[in-house]
Amino acid sequence: MSPSDFLARVYDDHAHALFGFLLNFTRDETDTKDLLQELFVKLAQQPGLLEAVRDERAYLIRLAHNLAIDLMRRRATRGKNYEQLAAESASIFAPAVEPDEQAFHQALVAALGELPPEQRAVVHLKLWEGLTFEAIAEALDLLPNTVASRYRYGLDKMRDRLRLLYEEIK
Repeated sequence: MSPSDFLARVYDDHAHALFGFLLNFTRDETDTKDLLQELFVKLAQQPGLLEAVRDERAYLIRLAHNLAIDLMRRRATRGKNYEQLAAESASIFAPAVEPDEQAFHQALVAALGELPPEQRAVVHLKLWEGLTFEAIAEALDLLPNTVASRYRYGLDKMRDRLRLLYEEIK
């Protein structure tokens, strides 16, 4: 398989999931596109990077997560506050036609935005990517119990934030 075929296959298999993860993590579409490009440039420069990898997606999520963390650290050194970026609303949902669905999406995005980045990453990977705690732990280089705790705390915070909306539509 040629290097360009390899990159095309990896992109086709994983870019959508990586984009969703990074967008949820960075809360900024431009940063997400830049990080995704940086990830694939790294793969193009180091074609053997995925050769000995057991779970390709988990490894790519770890690389993407590390690139996003590096971006946040670079920004912190320039005086930018990551919490301000996390508060910005970036929709991870397709546009909704129904007003109730649109309101729910906005409330869900706001609730996700209020989570600390560590919890938001775990919640996203569990709910939107359907990864197991073990796969998330491997992808983010954490212990499975840490992942489970972050997920539980994140869901509790989101449940509290969305409780009024839920009771309104019951």
